[in-house]
Amino acid sequence: MKKFDVVGFGALNVDKLYNVNKITCEDEESYITDFNRSCGGSAANTVIGLSKLGMKTGFIGKVSKDYDGKLLLENLQKEGVDTEGIIISEGRSGNVLGFVDNEGQRALYVDPGVNDLIKPDEVKLDYLENCRILHLASFVGESFKAQESIISEISEDIIVSLDPGRIYAERGINYLKNILNRTDIILTNEEELKYLTGNKYKTFKDGAEVLLESSINIVVVKRGDKSTYITNGDESYFIEPFDVKCIDTTGAGDAFNAGFLYGFLNNKNIEESGKLGNFIASCCIRESGAIKGLPKISELDKFDKIINI
Repeated sequence: MKKFDVVGFGALNVDKLYNVNKITCEDEESYITDFNRSCGGSAANTVIGLSKLGMKTGFIGKVSKDYDGKLLLENLQKEGVDTEGIIISEGRSGNVLGFVDNEGQRALYVDPGVNDLIKPDEVKLDYLENCRILHLASFVGESFKAQESIISEISEDIIVSLDPGRIYAERGINYLKNILNRTDIILTNEEELKYLTGNKYKTFKDGAEVLLESSINIVVVKRGDKSTYITNGDESYFIEPFDVKCIDTTGAGDAFNAGFLYGFLNNKNIEESGKLGNFIASCCIRESGAIKGLPKISELDKFDKIINI
């Protein structure tokens, strides 16, 4: 039986990123200056980041037999991620159309394809038998139910981490209660936290407290170019971002997740894990796309003194 440090469970998409002179609003026009195709999906980006850091990783998801599905499988395998948990079917693989402006800000349009057609009985429970962390990210549609089903059946020894993204956050705490009740670590951003908690609380600290009350052990609130807030109820920290030139914010949150979970798996405390998360995110945004800038473990070693852990 294979042993994994982290298995990701989420959507697999081919990201088609267009560089534009500006992100348009209704009835506006802009023009394309460049184009980049890469493989993505939030959970996939995170496990690739962990694989580059020497972790043993696997993935649960779904692709079709089309060209994009082949690209997605080959990309994970190339990055050292086990793909035996991925279901291959007829249909259309997932795509994301992205538009990135000169400041690195972005607008994304998701075409989920077969990502949203995962049934609970298609997921092999024994794939997770020797897994330390199961990392969940959002689906647009019905595959959410497969996640709910699987986490109700896996061993209590498996730590569950969740990046809800905007899609799950907008559904709110009540909709997500079955997943949240089994989640140990939630990795969200400030805007998502507002949606998740119904925008009832004056500060993100208050929202984080609400999540801690729902049995979650660690709450991470990613705040872009502002300090990241991390709390476990007993200790709370603000972790300052690294000052680097931003080329593209695509995948920055997923990169943070990789760094944080790497620290957690290596017995770092939440402050140290947060610093690792911000460092990996800073590497990501210096390059275009979600995984091009992710560092290998050998590169991370060089920066131990810089990140002060």
